Amino acid sequence: MTQCSHADLVAQQSQSRSATSALAASWRRSMLKHGLDPSDRSRPGRLSDPELAERADAMASFLNVAAPQLDQLYGLVGLSGCNVMLTDAQGIVLDQRVSDADAAQFRDWGLWRGTDWSEAAQGTNGIGTCLAEGRQVTIHRDEHFRTTNTAMSCMDAPIWGPDGRLLAALDVSSARADQTERYNRLIAAQVAQTAKAIEAVFFRASFPNARIIVAPSDVPDQAVLLAVDKDDLAIGATRAARRALGLEREGAIRPRPAADLLGREDDLTGFDKAERAAVVRALARAEGNVSAAARALGIGRATMYRRMSRLGLAG
Repeated sequence: MTQCSHADLVAQQSQSRSATSALAASWRRSMLKHGLDPSDRSRPGRLSDPELAERADAMASFLNVAAPQLDQLYGLVGLSGCNVMLTDAQGIVLDQRVSDADAAQFRDWGLWRGTDWSEAAQGTNGIGTCLAEGRQVTIHRDEHFRTTNTAMSCMDAPIWGPDGRLLAALDVSSARADQTERYNRLIAAQVAQTAKAIEAVFFRASFPNARIIVAPSDVPDQAVLLAVDKDDLAIGATRAARRALGLEREGAIRPRPAADLLGREDDLTGFDKAERAAVVRALARAEGNVSAAARALGIGRATMYRRMSRLGLAG
């Protein structure tokens, strides 16, 4: 497809009211909302080194957690001419993995640390459209808004923070001229799996003193996790868990008993539940020794047995 014909097609679809596909909607945003020109041949803008360092420092804990996952993903796709990148929520590339043989090509395209791949800056592209729509996307060659980007294929998945807000995008871009849509699907599946792993690892790292529970969900390909404190109160939840359990969409969640959220019911209510939890913990610490557990709780052995019986705990 020539530069002129691609730019004309994008312009036509962007202004057509009958074009209802997700791709057409992104092209329309690029042209009408962001005022971009599909024939513009300028490369993505890049932050200065101090600006990039400031952004990376602000997300240092996340980048450190994500780095091993990026290494693993690059190990799977790097030899096939792919560039692995991690951006912030604004589409700025903060980290990447690329081979020396492919580095010059990707640098020329602007697929490099510090560059801005938001949809507002570059129009429809894997990173920007993934962030704009908050979903996994693949933008293959001439599906890109700008003609200068039609030589690449980009597979992306969003990463959500522990506060339920969009945190980053994980991108694999290919420079291969023979890249097929079938191969794109294989890479896209790996990108989605890695994004889920990064989200889960960072969530766990964000609640170092909590127990992490996998909540029941009908969506197996998402990280549905709860952070539960020592009092069995849910104090954190991933975005998928928030949606599955009807919790606050973003920000801190109001602490709730994990048992209530997970639908675990028994005959105990109120203080009985708290007392049972305390007795169970004491027995566990005493390795099942009732006398030692009673001493730890400051009660007599006979009282301990009576409480165990009332709370449904075997003697």
